[in-house]
Amino acid sequence: MLEGKAYVKDTDMPLKMQVHAMDSASQALDLYDVVECTTIAAYIKKEFDSVYGGGWQCVVGTNFSSFFTHSKGSFIYFSLETLNFLIFKGSNPASSSFWLQDICLAHSGGA
Repeated sequence: MLEGKAYVKDTDMPLKMQVHAMDSASQALDLYDVVECTTIAAYIKKEFDSVYGGGWQCVVGTNFSSFFTHSKGSFIYFSLETLNFLIFKGSNPASSSFWLQDICLAHSGGA
């Protein structure tokens, strides 16, 4: 398993689920090259679907923006190694909406 430290940027997940998300990301990075973002995202999504039921979404990359609606208690956004991870369970429009813009911090000098 990767020794890199994950940095949680935002979340409303229970702690146990947060740890599972970061462990799943670490396992995926052990299995796949960092340039295989789609494969890494699919691995994490399938893991969360199998453990917590269907409807999970996962975005992996270094630079992305998103606007989404998620079920309460099902959202985490974190970084590990050079990648950012967004995991959430989709919901109906009456639930929490969240806007996220991620600038590749490695190239922007932080912000």
